[in-house]
Amino acid sequence: MKTMEARAAVDSILKDEQRRSVVDGLRVKWAGNFEKAIRSAGSLAGIAVAPREPIIGNWFKQGDLGFICGPRGAGKTWMAMFLGRKCAEGASLGGLAEWNVHGPRRVLYVDGEMAMDAIRERDAALTVGPAPGMYYLQHEALFHLTGDVLNLAEPEAQGALLDRCLRDRIDILILDNLSCLFSGLRENDADAWERVLPWLLDLRRNRVAVIFIAHAGRNGYMRGTSRREDAAFWIINLSEVPGAGDVPHGARFIAQFTKNRNAIGAECPTLEWTFVKGPGNGKAQVTWKKVSNAVLFRQCVESGLTSGMDIARELRVSRGQVSKLATNAMNEGWLKKDGRHYALKTAAEKELNEMFR
Repeated sequence: MKTMEARAAVDSILKDEQRRSVVDGLRVKWAGNFEKAIRSAGSLAGIAVAPREPIIGNWFKQGDLGFICGPRGAGKTWMAMFLGRKCAEGASLGGLAEWNVHGPRRVLYVDGEMAMDAIRERDAALTVGPAPGMYYLQHEALFHLTGDVLNLAEPEAQGALLDRCLRDRIDILILDNLSCLFSGLRENDADAWERVLPWLLDLRRNRVAVIFIAHAGRNGYMRGTSRREDAAFWIINLSEVPGAGDVPHGARFIAQFTKNRNAIGAECPTLEWTFVKGPGNGKAQVTWKKVSNAVLFRQCVESGLTSGMDIARELRVSRGQVSKLATNAMNEGWLKKDGRHYALKTAAEKELNEMFR
């Protein structure tokens, strides 16, 4: 018995010594890393790290983490697949300089929700020119071919996808969508996001841009913990066009930047997009137009928002900007103010206003 206890004690001492040896080795390694990497402010310019190349306009660059979010059925997949195709084709949107595509890129679109037939049809509808760098990892095809279900909350799947992106020189990884591709990840748990964030940072360090498709909650904002937004370079929020109704075999929505680290506001205009899949060859007609804050302000009032605070939250602008928009609207004669609330003038009020001009 004493012999066994003595052996256990010796084994424990050896294990402790091995741990200390490993820890000491890591400390030496990091000491060497710090020796190489810690530089004076004046010598930072001498470190050979290439600047990140722009992908679209000035707002989307290599290694970015971006989000496209909106309610169900708003058109998130239309928008994401359209961006992917344009980047793979290297084709810009005529007349929209802010969305100029800076050459063809290699794109991997990971779909975790749609049916295979729907993905095929939509890709064909959006195809304009050759795009040899456009790839798809489709959940239904993966299960049919392998019997496995993709879950990117698992570190093994994350590592394998990172390796594949590096092997195939993928520039843009589009993940559609957050809820379907990351099973078991609690949306509102900030700590749960730590299972994904290190992987995203590895992709960024290797200059692979990631676009997440995410659902919006009832308040119109992206569902889940706000910690996701901390590392994002840009967020595009999709919302309905008031009074537009449904678009058969397509989508119509307003796309508005709610965050952008790369560009100034004028380089990230709010746009109204329409996707309509035509008869015959089924090609999609894609149109866009810029939407001013004045138009968005009126849409808010027409949809029933009356307080400056609610309108500012909806437009993602300051209350001061809402006040300026309201003043212009009252000068134009279609808006009135009742205490702290705004309302549309009636036809009789507009007529009376014209009489006294």
